[in-house]
Amino acid sequence: MDPRTLLDDWLNDSALRPSTRATYRIEITSWLDWCAAAGTDPYSIGIEHIARWAEDRYLAPHLDGRPFDGPEALAWLADQRPDVARSHDKRVTALTQFYEAAKDRNLIRLTPDLTMLRSGLDRDATPPARLTYMERAAFFACIGMWGPDKARHYARDRLIAYLLLEGLRPGEIVRLDMRHLYEQPDGTYEVRAPDDFENVGQKHVLEPLTVGALRAYLPRRPEPADGEHALILGQGGRPIVSRYPNMLIRQMASTEPTLAQRHPPVTADVVAHTGFWDTPPAE
Repeated sequence: MDPRTLLDDWLNDSALRPSTRATYRIEITSWLDWCAAAGTDPYSIGIEHIARWAEDRYLAPHLDGRPFDGPEALAWLADQRPDVARSHDKRVTALTQFYEAAKDRNLIRLTPDLTMLRSGLDRDATPPARLTYMERAAFFACIGMWGPDKARHYARDRLIAYLLLEGLRPGEIVRLDMRHLYEQPDGTYEVRAPDDFENVGQKHVLEPLTVGALRAYLPRRPEPADGEHALILGQGGRPIVSRYPNMLIRQMASTEPTLAQRHPPVTADVVAHTGFWDTPPAE
């Protein structure tokens, strides 16, 4: 199926709001136009192509001469031009859903992992609005579908999502220490969440789903760097960056239409405020 035909087919059948469909059509058409001009097959692209499109079409005037070449540029953009960073994240969401639609129609084998193209910036500064019952059910489905076709370190990502539902904040998850993870005789786990001063803080008795995710992750945990004890590790056996949980949750939510167009958006703080079982009924 031609990419532009896919765009029409996907948007016509989607459950997105009309305004969201119109916006996504503009963003994806811009991407397809860029691919045509660059001689690039939209079905055979990498994250570097999308980064180049974003820089060429939207970000270059706002980067103060910096190249759009990695997390540092995104962090600068989020700090200096949060409005531009939010618009950029919205484009990444549109592309994520477009490629999900392509995968659903067997046009591509794997969807590109665009997590590292997100600024991790929330769209507004209002207090997190917890997920409703139905939104939380949709988020559980997102976690369940987050497998090896979504990300190389899917087991780590699932664990992060469940730890957020335990009520741990993103900064606490980044600092969790293997030495403060305790397996109990009944098979449950307790973990102590470190505070901002690295002191051992509140005790969390992990839910069975989190325990299952933890057991799946531990055999896959990267070899830690010398002297490193963080539970959640990234490249080189070092702790993940502090904005990764938010980037991850935004990427997970972007694969589900209801969550993708939610406002306020689904962020790591929203998930941490939601919890496993105590979300109030939607008003």
